[in-house]
Amino acid sequence: MPPSSASTSDAKPAAGGVQSLERAFDLLERMADAGGEVGLSELSASSGLPLPTIHRLMRTLVSCGYVRQQPNRRYSLGPRLIRLGENASRLLGTWARPHLARLVEETGETANMALLDGDEIVYVAQVPSRHAVRMFTEVGRRVLPHTTGVGKALLANVPAEEVRALLGRTGMPAATDRTITDPDSFLEALGRVRQAGYAVDDSEQEIGVRCLAVAVPDSPSAAAISISGPTGRLTEAATDSFVPVLQEIAAQLSRTLATQNPS
Repeated sequence: MPPSSASTSDAKPAAGGVQSLERAFDLLERMADAGGEVGLSELSASSGLPLPTIHRLMRTLVSCGYVRQQPNRRYSLGPRLIRLGENASRLLGTWARPHLARLVEETGETANMALLDGDEIVYVAQVPSRHAVRMFTEVGRRVLPHTTGVGKALLANVPAEEVRALLGRTGMPAATDRTITDPDSFLEALGRVRQAGYAVDDSEQEIGVRCLAVAVPDSPSAAAISISGPTGRLTEAATDSFVPVLQEIAAQLSRTLATQNPS
């Protein structure tokens, strides 16, 4: 990603902000975008900050446990971030649950919320369908993005070169014989998601299960919501009526998250 105006060496902090804190958090986000491990020169190139400034900030983050220096002198995200992330995910799930409950009420199918965490999809909230035959995904479960509707929804607007880099790190193992395992085919599928405004997982994660997903616009963390059910219920006809409901509830959830994170 190009450096933002808030992260260059001559940038001014936001009103009432502390520049060193803003820079430190920006570096953590850049590390996450790079897959969790980077060198100082990479951070300098992407952020526009001079090496001495980055070294000083990273030394502080290391001493606090939020960053770890590897034997090869590169830096990786540290273990203290795990607890923060887990608590933040739980909060997001709490705020999302009423919206997911409405989604179940409107569609009859199991509703999920998922985040893009590094190179993986993690499910942070679920409200189950009332049908006897229903889908169940454990909250906290992690999967690779290329196998899921939420993964496609979240990657649809990510630059192609970044998607290719992610797929290069994770590989594209097949969960079923319907899973997309070729980067070019996956990028074509993302183009269809952008055009349609929603993503489909048609037995790509689990045979006989269909999933419809949309990204949550302007979410503070890359998030998507989805419904999943048997292919016999989530038909093409059902898709036409359910997608507008998904999009409407995603917009409502976005407004809820905005009130929890005022700018």
